Amino acid sequence: GPVAETFKVIQGAITEENVRSTQGIFQFELSGDGGGMWYIDLKTKTGSAGFGKPPVTADVVMSMSSADFVKMFTGKLKPTMAFMSGKLKIKGNMALALKLEKML
Repeated sequence: GPVAETFKVIQGAITEENVRSTQGIFQFELSGDGGGMWYIDLKTKTGSAGFGKPPVTADVVMSMSSADFVKMFTGKLKPTMAFMSGKLKIKGNMALALKLEKML
């Protein structure tokens, strides 16, 4: 589905530079089609992204619908707007959440 495709793209886009500059683990709790728990690891080794729990405890947990997640990662929804309008809930390290937004 679109969520799995998005994570494939993210996985392919992760660079060692992203990992060095970000140093964070992001967990996504998505509701709706293709939902569930997903993660982006920008802390360990070369980084990774995928379905399920992150390999170590997440620094930031983001909750949103899978439809909004796909919109956000395809540039159709700005993370700041999603957050302000309540479509995106963020728990944890806000500074790291902002770093991820810059990477997008």
